[in-house]
Amino acid sequence: MKNNSLLIRMGERIAERRKALKMTQEELAEKIDVSIPMISNLEQGKKAIRPENLVKICSVLGLSADYILMGKTITEQDYTALFKGVEALDYDEIKLVQRLIEYMNSKK
Repeated sequence: MKNNSLLIRMGERIAERRKALKMTQEELAEKIDVSIPMISNLEQGKKAIRPENLVKICSVLGLSADYILMGKTITEQDYTALFKGVEALDYDEIKLVQRLIEYMNSKK
């Protein structure tokens, strides 16, 4: 498959998350049972990803397929950080956040 911008952007998102987790290409390859060159080619946008490997990468990196493919979804870790932040708030602050979310959702 030819190099194209979609594959390059997908590879960049995978590489960015892998690096954020302080994981090497070798470690990722090991965890999803593929070769290191496959991970390298994937991150450079030189190869397309097989569906079964996409599922494995999503699981290992804690990303959704939507995020890898389109870059539009926040990660499970983002949700966890949000919930932890809310847990640290007092009752009145939580109610304020709740009203803000309701307001933002009403604008859709």
